[in-house]
Amino acid sequence: MIEVMIVEDDPLVMEINSKFLKRIEGFILYKAVSNLNDAKKFILIKKPDLILLDVYLPKENGIDLLKWIRRQELDIDIILITADKTIERVQEAFRYGVVDYLIKPFSFERFKESLIQFKDRYNQFNENNIIEQEELDKFISSSTTYQSDFPKGLNKYTYRAILNEIEKSNYRDFTVEILAEKLGIAKTTIRRYLEYMQKENKVEKFIEYGKVGRPQYKYYKL
Repeated sequence: MIEVMIVEDDPLVMEINSKFLKRIEGFILYKAVSNLNDAKKFILIKKPDLILLDVYLPKENGIDLLKWIRRQELDIDIILITADKTIERVQEAFRYGVVDYLIKPFSFERFKESLIQFKDRYNQFNENNIIEQEELDKFISSSTTYQSDFPKGLNKYTYRAILNEIEKSNYRDFTVEILAEKLGIAKTTIRRYLEYMQKENKVEKFIEYGKVGRPQYKYYKL
């Protein structure tokens, strides 16, 4: 299980993020704290794998914790959660090695995509001593591709979450319903992305006729 710390001063937001986290397989909440002193104390007691870090705290700045973690050379990954949309803040965050940047308010779907992407990378790096370029490129490209040519209403995070599920599960064939249940994403959303993947020649759709009832649309990976 991936142990997560939440650093958030707003009790309601902390509760929401904690509930979001519980809905995603493979993660467990280690500690939720509201200030940097408590965060440092519990980090030194037991180092979490991942921190969901707010920036704006009362008389404090979450970036200071990020910098402290880097100075201490602690192997902890950070997802920054903030209402700050300034390019300066975004650049600073990535320069100090955050793995993602969530702008408040965000949906559960976007939150889940971020954590699934982190979990895939975390598991890959912890299960293998070496990695091939093709596999490494998947993690690198996840933050830089699948965005500019997307039609309006689609985004790289949902695209990557769905494609990863299709690839890692090695389905012989699958339905919209199977993916929706597995990923916790609405069926209408899954359907839009599969239609786009079909245009990219990544999946193909076919109709399966049963003995009883309406025919069922299924997909397979090309």
